[in-house]
Amino acid sequence: MEWSPIISVRETIVYGIKYLDMVVGGTDTTSNTVEFALVEMMNKPQVLRKAQQEVETVVGKDNIVEESHIHKLPYLYIVKKTLRLHPTLPLLVPHCPLSLALSEATLFPKVLVDPSVWKKPLEFDPERFLGNSKWDYSGNDFNYFPFGSGRRICAATAMAKRMFMFSLASLVHSFDWKLPEGEKLDLEEKFGIVLKKKVPLVVIPTPRLSDPVLYE
Repeated sequence: MEWSPIISVRETIVYGIKYLDMVVGGTDTTSNTVEFALVEMMNKPQVLRKAQQEVETVVGKDNIVEESHIHKLPYLYIVKKTLRLHPTLPLLVPHCPLSLALSEATLFPKVLVDPSVWKKPLEFDPERFLGNSKWDYSGNDFNYFPFGSGRRICAATAMAKRMFMFSLASLVHSFDWKLPEGEKLDLEEKFGIVLKKKVPLVVIPTPRLSDPVLYE
């Protein structure tokens, strides 16, 4: 077959777009979820303290978080709670609820706020998923499928879970967090293909680890 520079350029563009989608899909979504998780924890200081205590017990203040620590942090699996309240891709094709519920001027799939499925459905409750393997990411239960379901389920679920856990564990372990003077904490969302905070979270970190070298 004769080589065609036009076809080559087109293929390059198509593959470039696909790779760009993969990079953006794996970074923007994770960072937004971590941001929502941190602001939810700051909104409930007791949750943040408990998460910090768990990480400190497992990792220690003279060490940094490693991927090997993640499976030892059951309380910090706040990704499940965060994705229930703030679905990363609310318009993902597999999310096809039978009906919708209106809450605080935002449309949510009914399954996310249905009181018959979730007790206090609009509350950020880290205890909700502890010791309960029913709510996983397989997409088999349509009451909870943050990564989609069936053939269109997110191909990077395992990576997203690890990246989220590693990032959040590192943030809560390494620093204490507080708002700048005069600022108020808010959870207002900016609705779109990728859900994000309407106003980015701006916070002041205070080091928690024992050795400054650990931050290098």
